[in-house]
Amino acid sequence: MIRTGLIGFGLGGTAFHAPLIEAVDGFELAAVGTSRQEAVATAYPGVPAVAAEALVADPTIELVVVSTPNPTHFSLAQAALRAGKHVVIDKPLTPTAAEAEALIALAESQGRLLVPFHNRRWDSDFLAVQALLDSGRLGEILLFEAHWDRFRPELSQAWKEADGAGQLLDLGPHMLDQALVLFGMPDAVQGDVVGQRGNSPVDDYFAVTLFYGVRRVVLASSRMIAAARPRFALHGRGGSFVKYGLDPQEAAMRAGGSLRDPAHGLEDPAQHGVLTLPDGTQDCIPSERGDYRRFYAGVAAAIREGAAAPVAAADALAGLRLIELARRSAAEGRRISIG
Repeated sequence: MIRTGLIGFGLGGTAFHAPLIEAVDGFELAAVGTSRQEAVATAYPGVPAVAAEALVADPTIELVVVSTPNPTHFSLAQAALRAGKHVVIDKPLTPTAAEAEALIALAESQGRLLVPFHNRRWDSDFLAVQALLDSGRLGEILLFEAHWDRFRPELSQAWKEADGAGQLLDLGPHMLDQALVLFGMPDAVQGDVVGQRGNSPVDDYFAVTLFYGVRRVVLASSRMIAAARPRFALHGRGGSFVKYGLDPQEAAMRAGGSLRDPAHGLEDPAQHGVLTLPDGTQDCIPSERGDYRRFYAGVAAAIREGAAAPVAAADALAGLRLIELARRSAAEGRRISIG
């Protein structure tokens, strides 16, 4: 068993990491680094709630999972790596590319895994998009659009409304990671990043365009959109694919649904995407079963069998570099080439 310590028992820890660690063969949730002792005892009887420092120092813990506010990612992961632990970090890997580079170098020097939790690679709709592209039915993709919107006009006291956070660092790592998986690094990037709610201390809107020759990849997100835009819209020389709605896993896990439910990860057929061919013919494209457990299964294989990590830390670093270029582009009002 891979004895695993989870640092953080907020939304990420309670709805994602702890249930996944419990559900995937080969892992044992050994301790939780949090002050929420009652919550841990209720959800996982027998699992101790301890200080993060004590968890990192525990010689029996092999893997540390960091699911805490963004500004703490670097210091916690650094301490865990120096203690000889493998590390999984919720997105963003770190708030800055420079910190990510330092962690990657430290992990390499320690001979330990550093794995970004880019679980959205296993979203039902993204898997369907990947399969559709692999099929070649759309031909050359000329325009790829992805939207991920919310309607939250009121500012909150949550840490995501503070320094080291914002919409681009919250959803941008997932959206950019998906684009990089599909198309690789672009030739150039242009960003539009702004806070649209009054007195917002962080950005709550972004639109990032990635340039690949004649292809355009447009990733956009806002906290001020109540009517859904397509989650994915792909337009190629062979037709178009348009898909609404989000993968159901997060909603199910936040509601306390069982990962062992036979219907887990299956999307409502009413949300399946539609392929439209040039002659007007339409074809429903079923979404695949989403399954975030595949991430942790990949971590287990990497630790025990020496397999490649399910997400390379270098992939997260590439996304962070694009985020920083998008911010610079927005500030300077120009497209920036990637050398």
